[in-house]
Amino acid sequence: MRYKEAVSIVIPVYNGAKSIANLVADLIDRLSISYKLEIVLINDCSLDNSEAICISVFEKHKDIVKFLSLSKNVGEHNAVMAGLNQITGNFTVIMDDDFQNPVIEVVKLIEFAMATQHDVVYTYYNKKEHSFFRNLGSRFNDRIATVLLKKPKDLYLSSFKVMNKFLVKEIIKYDLPFPYIDGLILRTTNNIGKLEVRHEKRINGQSNYTLKKLISLWMNMFTNFSVLPLRFSMVIGFVFSLFGFGYGLFSVIEKLYNPNLPIGYTALIVLVSIFSGIQLMALGMVGEYLGRMFMSQNKKPQYSIRKVYTN
Repeated sequence: MRYKEAVSIVIPVYNGAKSIANLVADLIDRLSISYKLEIVLINDCSLDNSEAICISVFEKHKDIVKFLSLSKNVGEHNAVMAGLNQITGNFTVIMDDDFQNPVIEVVKLIEFAMATQHDVVYTYYNKKEHSFFRNLGSRFNDRIATVLLKKPKDLYLSSFKVMNKFLVKEIIKYDLPFPYIDGLILRTTNNIGKLEVRHEKRINGQSNYTLKKLISLWMNMFTNFSVLPLRFSMVIGFVFSLFGFGYGLFSVIEKLYNPNLPIGYTALIVLVSIFSGIQLMALGMVGEYLGRMFMSQNKKPQYSIRKVYTN
């Protein structure tokens, strides 16, 4: 049989026991006829029985499926990096395990990428079937990425995307402990496409993106791919210094015109509180950068693979 192209699909799995087996079965049914298919599952230390389900999927489809079991929960982007280091396909699709991206849309995405020859094709949705909190977080992430990463304003950074082999090879050169896949993509290429796809409602469970995980993702974006937060804290410090100088000058002039005017205790406390807060914020930002440099120098791993299941 002659295949059109070698295609890899990377799926990070976290508490996806109810959906992952059906998702893999559908992917194989739809894609294995036309493509030399490879599916890489990465269990990010799930709390349910995803491990056992993934092993059974591997045992059933050893010629197509690879399974990596991580020893510690490292987050979606680190888990994806583990998968990208295992793929062999000329095109690589990254997708979630929740079945909100229909398999037919995967076919559409691959065909579009092959026809347009973009390094990466992001998907976007006419209507997103996420919770209000998740959608709010996505919009905030989109605005920040536009400023920090110079992302095109009309580009939505979806987790459902396809990349060519060139881009994957460039991304996996990054071996530091705090990867942000979209940041790595945007700093590597401008050859970016986008495709509208359908987004389905989540059938099982709920989103694994908690506020803590979203903040961690934003910090990866802030501190790994831009020095703008440091510049922003410097500008804020300068602005408040001007404010303090102006307020001091105003107080001197006011005292000259009215010698009996008492010195304001409340104003003093407010100014000290404001300036102390600004200083602590700036120091905290510098500390975050230094801490991440320290962790990188100590060779903190992106991920640790406990078991590899491959044919």
